[in-house]
Amino acid sequence: MLSSHEEEKVSRFQGSSDWVRVWLAFVCLVLIAMITVGGATRLTHSGLSMVDWKPLSGVIPPVTVVEWQAEFEQYKQYPEYQKLNQGMSLEEFKGIFYWEYSHRVLGRGIGLIFFIPFVFFWWTQSVDRKYLPRLVGALILGGSQGLMGWYMVKSGLVDLPRVSHYRLAAHLSLAMLILGYLFWLVLDLSSTSRERVTSLLRKWVMGLVVLLSLQIVYGAFTAGLRAGLGFNTYPLMGQQLLADSATTIQPLWINFFENGAMVQFIHRWLGFTVLLSMAGVLIMAFMQPTSKRLRQAVTVTLSLVAVQFLLGVLTLINYVPLYLALAHQVFACIVLLSMVYLLYIVRN
Repeated sequence: MLSSHEEEKVSRFQGSSDWVRVWLAFVCLVLIAMITVGGATRLTHSGLSMVDWKPLSGVIPPVTVVEWQAEFEQYKQYPEYQKLNQGMSLEEFKGIFYWEYSHRVLGRGIGLIFFIPFVFFWWTQSVDRKYLPRLVGALILGGSQGLMGWYMVKSGLVDLPRVSHYRLAAHLSLAMLILGYLFWLVLDLSSTSRERVTSLLRKWVMGLVVLLSLQIVYGAFTAGLRAGLGFNTYPLMGQQLLADSATTIQPLWINFFENGAMVQFIHRWLGFTVLLSMAGVLIMAFMQPTSKRLRQAVTVTLSLVAVQFLLGVLTLINYVPLYLALAHQVFACIVLLSMVYLLYIVRN
């Protein structure tokens, strides 16, 4: 039996854990905002407007006319202006500059939102020791994301005014990994209980997470290659299931990574596969003696996947309008969180 002092200490620690959980949940929300702004930056072709990386001084944007003109002149030295935007006015440049500037400043903001409370909770011993290495790992991942962002931007400042779709995929995938990782920590801190399920159902859910991860990568490939701007019909690509242009690069295997038509084909049918597999999980959950909570989680996840699939189709057939493309990207984050929750409760 605990003494009154020990009970008070446990109560205080539990209260601190609640604040840690709220903090991490808030970081997840800001991360989703960051991913959204990143998507808008890409869709408005603004990502190459800032041609250098100044981690500290870059927080302050140009203010005077002289500073703006100097920033604009620097931009003119790179391929995007020379090959795509010749004749752009200073006001037009400000429009794309502010998108990329917002993206970078928000990234730094997330770093502070994570780092300052982390130091406070660590200093006040408000975090269970077993979570400290995992939080340090999240901090390292966050720092790596900033470096990955600049590594991606550099690829568009050389010859072609477009970032490498491989680096874009790495940048987005790392952001999604951090989001899922932090949400998993939130579930741990919430003492979320697990469900007893069959080995088959557990493996099916794990396979779904792998499929979703691959789909996210191919979504980034589709965005980086601007593959969504071709074959804006569904389910056929024009008059064909697989367009002839999807296999024009030699050797053949390169088409799966660098041919926009093939990448779009894979992305659209991977999405359908995720939807179909999720429906299979629902059937399994209702056929087996599973809990009401698990069935609800599976039903919600399937519904989210269905909405995401519909958003993808609408984005494609409407020629990738900004509002639909952004909704599609934001909903990918929501689907990921739902899938992480499902995986968490079926794990041993």
